[in-house]
Amino acid sequence: MDTTNLFRLDGRTALITGGSRGIGKMIAAGFIAQGATVYVSSRKAEACFETAKELGERCIPLPQDVSTVAGCRALAEQLAEHADSLDILVNNAGAAWGEPFEVFPEKGWDKVMDLNVKSPFFLTQALHEALKKAARPDRPSKVINITSIDGQRLNPWDTYSYHASKSALIYLTKRMAARLVSDSINVTSIAPGAFASEMNKAARDHGSEIAKGIPAKRIGVDEDMAGTAIYLASRAGDYVIGDTITVDGGLVHAALGTSIDA
Repeated sequence: MDTTNLFRLDGRTALITGGSRGIGKMIAAGFIAQGATVYVSSRKAEACFETAKELGERCIPLPQDVSTVAGCRALAEQLAEHADSLDILVNNAGAAWGEPFEVFPEKGWDKVMDLNVKSPFFLTQALHEALKKAARPDRPSKVINITSIDGQRLNPWDTYSYHASKSALIYLTKRMAARLVSDSINVTSIAPGAFASEMNKAARDHGSEIAKGIPAKRIGVDEDMAGTAIYLASRAGDYVIGDTITVDGGLVHAALGTSIDA
């Protein structure tokens, strides 16, 4: 057994939505460090280009809004101009919305459900042929959905559509995995806890306070997220299919009655 290159991604191509900042950027940097070429997508073109410049020549910006089916198909067409196959897709783009139950608006429901649930499905569908082209039984293509611990347990906030969407995506991961494994495409998910990001401003702005409620006594850092994604994307994770890996410092599975926003 040779484990020398178990986590390497040399020669592989990845596409990461929401890849210009936060968790998406952490994963992009990790993939590039392991030898992959990474396409980062975001609806904010300037952020995409800034991230690509920062991460180097193996990071290519593909600005696109994937909140609609048309946007998902447009991103697949953009990628096809650069690459005819795709080894790794990370469905990371997401949205959150919080308002009291009594006034929670339809737009807060639709925006979150569309981007967090519908888009991962339809973007994977649009890239199905590219993923199949790269896939082999001995080296499957990978689809990694970024879910959340809020799909596994409640937080104290009025984020109704966010909770519903992340729970749905965890189960959708299983259903997609059951279908796509026959094409040598492995589908998995990562459920992050508290990582500093635009979506998780509490962890970003009050990390030391948030850490007090986490069994590991700290919030997540770049290496925690990159390491998990590299594991799933590389040969090391080839036999993991349909599962969700929780990356939260023990909040879901080792906490004693604590509750925290993530």
